Amino acid sequence: MKVFAVPDLPEFEPGDSIPDLVADRADLRPDDVVCVASTVVSKVEDRVADLSAFPAGPRAREVAARLERATGDEKDPRFAQAVLEESTDLLTTAPFLLTETRFGHVTVNAGIDRSNVPGGDLLLLPRRPSESAARIAAGLPADRVIVTDTCGRPFRHGQRGVAIGWAGTPAARDWRGERDREGRELGVTVQAVVDELAAAANLVAGEGAGGTPAVVVRDFEFGDHGGSDALFRDVEGDFVRQALRDWSFEGE
Repeated sequence: MKVFAVPDLPEFEPGDSIPDLVADRADLRPDDVVCVASTVVSKVEDRVADLSAFPAGPRAREVAARLERATGDEKDPRFAQAVLEESTDLLTTAPFLLTETRFGHVTVNAGIDRSNVPGGDLLLLPRRPSESAARIAAGLPADRVIVTDTCGRPFRHGQRGVAIGWAGTPAARDWRGERDREGRELGVTVQAVVDELAAAANLVAGEGAGGTPAVVVRDFEFGDHGGSDALFRDVEGDFVRQALRDWSFEGE
C-alpha cells in the first residue's frame, strides 16, 4: 500500500470543486482511496462562521460559566452557543465540552475549529460528511473517498486522524464468523478500516501551517470480508456514554 499527499493544492474557498482541484494534481486510479480533510470540505461548503452569528442564550452562558469555574480561563459564551447548535447531545460540560454532532460523531466542541479560518472566527464541520464524500467521489476517477478529521483519544495523549464521512467503501471489515490460525471462530472483531486509512493519511498530510489537505491511498485491498457502516455507536450500546450520564463531570 502506498500513501502520498496531493501536491500544490490552493487555499480552498466556498464553491471550489475539490474533485477538479485534486484530479488536476494527481493521476488517480479507480481503486484509489482519496482522503480529504474536513477543513477543506467545510470551506468549500461555506461552513465558516463568525462568533457574532451565535448570540448566547441562557444555556450557553451557563455552560461557559461552568467551564470558567472548572478551568480558570475566560470562556466566550458565544462559542458555547455555537457548540450547542452544532450538537444533538452534550455529554460533559467540564473541564471541556464533549458533544455528539448532528451526524453521530462524538468529539470535543462539536469539532469546531478555530485555526486556519480565513474570513471568520469558526470553522464548523460539514453538515453531512458522508454525503460530502459521495459528491466528491462522483467527480473523481477514484471510487472511494474518506472525509477525515483529527481528534483526541480516551486514555492516550495526542490526536490522530479519524473518518467522519465516507463513500464507495464500507466503514469496517467484519471478521466475525471467520477463523484464526488455530481454527477458533472470531466473535467480536470488526476492523474500522476507514479510521485506519484516515490515520495513515494524516501521517503524510501534516498539521498546522504545513498541512496538505488531500491524500491518496493506493493499492489498499478490502479483501473478501463482510462490510459494515456502523462506525458511530448507538447510545444504547455505548457503555461509556451511559456511565457519563451516571457520573457528574460538571465541576460543581
